[in-house]
Amino acid sequence: MIDTDSGFLQVLDKRLERLGWEHRTLASAVPVETIVAMRLSALVVDLAILGPSGWDYLHRVCSELPGLGVVVCTGQSTVAQRVRGLRLGADDWLSKPCHPEELIARVEAVVRRRRRSDARAERGPVAAGELEIRSDRFQAFVDGRSVDLTRREFELIELLAGSEGRVLEREEIYQRVWGYAMARGDRSVDVFVRKLRQKLEKASSEWRYIHTHFGVGYRFAAEPVEGSVPASRESEAAYAEPADGPAPSTLGLADDELLAAELRALTS
Repeated sequence: MIDTDSGFLQVLDKRLERLGWEHRTLASAVPVETIVAMRLSALVVDLAILGPSGWDYLHRVCSELPGLGVVVCTGQSTVAQRVRGLRLGADDWLSKPCHPEELIARVEAVVRRRRRSDARAERGPVAAGELEIRSDRFQAFVDGRSVDLTRREFELIELLAGSEGRVLEREEIYQRVWGYAMARGDRSVDVFVRKLRQKLEKASSEWRYIHTHFGVGYRFAAEPVEGSVPASRESEAAYAEPADGPAPSTLGLADDELLAAELRALTS
């Protein structure tokens, strides 16, 4: 931390010590090379104590240390100042006076996002059925076409697909995707799973990827839809002799069953 607010730092130091964090407080800016040598996960800086050169310093730190989480924690500021700081590369901005627990939570969030980003950069594509999940592009593709997922929908399928067939409880999904504990009665997970499932079924209709475990949560596995005809055999099916009598229609049956099952799970 680069800060001189003694009262705030005293309270913060006690909390950081209880958490077992390694930390150091500096009263003025240090060369970027010194910060590199410290091998930090995050830097908290009060721009007010750096004077007019604070903006240049913030820009240098963020530019030369792209893997470092940077949180500006300073006095009252204008919207223009906050926007400028974030555009220069800061990950978050917190105005004083603030509670030390909030600053700690924001630092944790910044470091968590950085680690997720680093892990995605190292992770290769995941292929399942007709689906390809690309963490480096925050998207999923079917035959080269984007499924057009939102950021949260992608984080949801990435989490499920990375669980190797394990059933994830709703509470765990919420904690890992939304970042905090799920409130009683919150149905956000179910809503987002349904939206995600609809997009996947539209893009890859012959496969099912997300499976509901009633009263528990969800599991990811690429499984062909029962009775579906693989694309490679469509031409053969076109010349096959028809069965006696018209086949019963099952249009919408799978969707109706899934909807009814989910409603039972929600009310159980």
